[in-house]
Amino acid sequence: QTLVSSSKWLQCYGLKRNKLSLSQILSQIGFQHKKDYVTTLGKPVASRYADGLFPQYKRAQDGSVYNLTAKKELILHFVDCLIGAIELYKQRMEWLTSESRQIFGVIQEQCIVIVLDFGTAAPTEFDLCRDALSMVLVEQVIQISRFNLIRAAQDLMKWQQKCTPVSERTVKSAVRWLWKLEHMTAVSHSSSAEALLEAMADEAVSS
Repeated sequence: QTLVSSSKWLQCYGLKRNKLSLSQILSQIGFQHKKDYVTTLGKPVASRYADGLFPQYKRAQDGSVYNLTAKKELILHFVDCLIGAIELYKQRMEWLTSESRQIFGVIQEQCIVIVLDFGTAAPTEFDLCRDALSMVLVEQVIQISRFNLIRAAQDLMKWQQKCTPVSERTVKSAVRWLWKLEHMTAVSHSSSAEALLEAMADEAVSS
């Protein structure tokens, strides 16, 4: 049953994915109730032949009226399509707001430098930061092309001199480097800016 439902939705989505706005749906299940200018009256007048013949829908946005002519089956088809589209949006939102994406958003660039500025974080907060950074490395950085890590500190620290190709080995190496960092209580006020400048000095970096 699930396979049949999925197949039905995929077919519906493939055929109708660009035709699910209100205007597009209305144009497929009915026709607009038109007004025309009557010279003798000197004003636009709506036709009346459809009054009482069809169910009508009035759009709140512009006040236009549509006469609905579709059979129940076609309307239910659009209901299925809309429910499927809503479900896809829900799944997308759940994915966008889960795991490392909840903290860092979605990394879209292919060559990045992550600048680590722990400030005056307490030891427990420092570990939480490293947990979150490990998560983004394993879940997202593994999907891109090149990366590097730079720690903002009195003495700036770099995982690698330049952005390094992403592989399972390099990501594991970066995570190990991250967990070998020592907790520091004092930082320079200019260290964050220096780390950012150092990151931007690598011409390959896009973010």
